[in-house]
Amino acid sequence: MRLTMYTDFSLRVLIYLGTKDPEKLTTIQEISDAYNISKNHLTKVTFELGKAGFIHTVRGRGGGIRLADLPQHINIGMVIRKMEDDFDLVECFNSATNRCPISSICGLRGALGKALNAYLSVLDEYTLEDLMFNREGLREILKT
Repeated sequence: MRLTMYTDFSLRVLIYLGTKDPEKLTTIQEISDAYNISKNHLTKVTFELGKAGFIHTVRGRGGGIRLADLPQHINIGMVIRKMEDDFDLVECFNSATNRCPISSICGLRGALGKALNAYLSVLDEYTLEDLMFNREGLREILKT
């Protein structure tokens, strides 16, 4: 299983925001500078994080973003499920586009499905707080 860069950037945004004062707004430019990631990419990511309810966004002059909840309440498995566009590990996971001639008698789909469920199950055990166990180190590196 491999996460998209979109999900990677989403997790990085959440980690960055988790290091900040929860009442203060952060700009996308600050996060872009800290990670050396395109501001345009982060704008798309933060829009989706806002739609998914993980962050609050305030538009306009003096606007910015902040976490919508405490880091200990943001589940990493849920973030990944919301931010990934699909979990079709192989062609037969998608019945609408599956053209594999052996899928009806092959055990690969079942094995990979079980592995995917285990992968997501492990991620469900973690919160954003768990990923930030060294908050001071993160603040120092990210200059927050």
